[in-house]
Amino acid sequence: MPSDDAIPTLYLLHALGSSSGSFDRLGATLAGRVDVQGIDLPGFGSVPAAPDTSLEATVSYVIGILNERVRGRWMLGGHSMGGKVATLVAARVLSGTAPLTGLAGMVLLSPSPPRPEPMDEERRTRMLSWVDHGAISPQDAETFIAQNTARPLDPGAQSVALPDLARTSPAAWRAWLETGSRVDARDEVGTLDLPVLVLAGDDDADLGAAAQPGLLAGVYPRARFHTLADTGHMIPLERAAETAAAIADFVADEVLAGPTVPEDWARLIADDRVDPRTRGILNRRAVPDDRGYAPRALDLAQLTLLREISDLVVPQEGPAIDIAARVDAQLAGGAGDGWRPEGLPPDPEAYRRGLDTLAEGWPTDPVAREDVLRAAIEGNGPADGPLDADLLAAWLEDVRVDLVRQWLAHPASMARTGYDGFATGGRKPLRGYVHLELGRREDWEPAGVGGTIATGDAA
Repeated sequence: MPSDDAIPTLYLLHALGSSSGSFDRLGATLAGRVDVQGIDLPGFGSVPAAPDTSLEATVSYVIGILNERVRGRWMLGGHSMGGKVATLVAARVLSGTAPLTGLAGMVLLSPSPPRPEPMDEERRTRMLSWVDHGAISPQDAETFIAQNTARPLDPGAQSVALPDLARTSPAAWRAWLETGSRVDARDEVGTLDLPVLVLAGDDDADLGAAAQPGLLAGVYPRARFHTLADTGHMIPLERAAETAAAIADFVADEVLAGPTVPEDWARLIADDRVDPRTRGILNRRAVPDDRGYAPRALDLAQLTLLREISDLVVPQEGPAIDIAARVDAQLAGGAGDGWRPEGLPPDPEAYRRGLDTLAEGWPTDPVAREDVLRAAIEGNGPADGPLDADLLAAWLEDVRVDLVRQWLAHPASMARTGYDGFATGGRKPLRGYVHLELGRREDWEPAGVGGTIATGDAA
C-alpha cells in the first residue's frame, strides 16, 4: 500500500441525473490506494442550478472547484456527461489556460465524447418530456434507471439513484440534453497525450464498450479500454468493486510512474506569474511517461541501449523520467537544437548509427558499460562500425546534451535544481526578479530557493 503522500486524488464528475454520492462505494473500495472525491455539478446533487447552464459555464465551475482543492499529483475523471466536462477541463490544464498543474491521468466511465454524443432522438425527446412540468417524477426516474442498467440495482444503489434524479434541476437536465450533449468540442480538445482508463459496460447502447474506442481513440492515444461484463450505463452503482480494481491497477501501472513536482513548486506553476503557454508546456512535460512507449525514430533495440546510456549519464533516484523515450520523441518530431558536428548525418540517422556502433561491444555488466562509454567519449571507441571513433565521440557529446536537457526540462528537475526562471511572465507588465544576489530569494519563490530566511536571504 502506498504511503499517504503517494496516494493520488481522483476527482470525479457525475452523470446526468446523478451526484457525487454515486461514487461513494467506489471511494470506500479504493481507500488507502486512491483518494476519490466526487464533485457535484451545478443543478445536481447538493448544488443548485446556476443561471448559466451552458457546458462552458460548467467547465469553468469545475476549474474553480479544482483550483481550491487540488494538491500534489491528481487525476480527473467523469461518468457519462461528466466525462465530456472532464475532457474539456483536462484540455485546458494541458494547454495551460486553466490555473492548475499536477494532472497525471484520467478515469472515464462510459464517457460522453468531445464530439456530439450519439443519442437516439426519440429517446432524447422522451427524456426532455419528463421535466416539462417540473422535477422528474418517481415513475420516470424508475424508467430511467431501468433503461440504463443491465440488471436491477441493489437496494443501496437504488436509494442513491432515485433521490439524485428527484432533486435534479429541470433546467440543468434540459441544458445537457438540448445543448451540452450536442456541443462539438473536438477542435478545442485535440489530442490529449496522458494516461487514460476508459471503462464501459457491454450492455450500454450508445456509450458502451463497443462504441468507446471509435469515440475516443483519436482523442486519447494512450487510452486503456476496459469492458465490464453484464453492465449497463450506471457503472459506479452497478460495478463499484470491479471498477475500483481496474482503477487501482491503472494507477499503479501508469499514474505513479515518474517523479512528483513538490507542492510549493506546483503552486508556483499554477500561479499567475506563469503565462498560460509556459504552464501548458510544463504540465505536459510532467505527465507520467508511457510505460508501453513504442519508439518512433529508433528501433526497440536502439531505444533499449539509449536507456542504458541514459542511466549512466543521468542516474536518477526514485521514480525515474524515461529520458531516452523523450529523446526518441524529440528525434521523431525534429525538435533538436538545430546544429550538429561536422561529418555527422541528421540527428535521427546519427543516433541510429551511433547506437549501432556501440551495440557491437556493449557489455551486460553495468560497471563494464561505464568503462566502454567513457572510452568512446574520450575518442577510444570501436574502430569499425557505422561511425568511426572520432565521429562517435562527437555524437556522444550531442547525446549527453540531449539526455541532460530532457531531464532538466521536467518540472520536478527544475525544482530539484532550484530553477524558477519560468515564473517571470503571466499578466502584464511582465515581472522578473528584484534581487539578483547569491543566496537570496524573493517572496514569491519556493522555500528551497536561495536558502532560508534564517540565513538572511530575505533581510
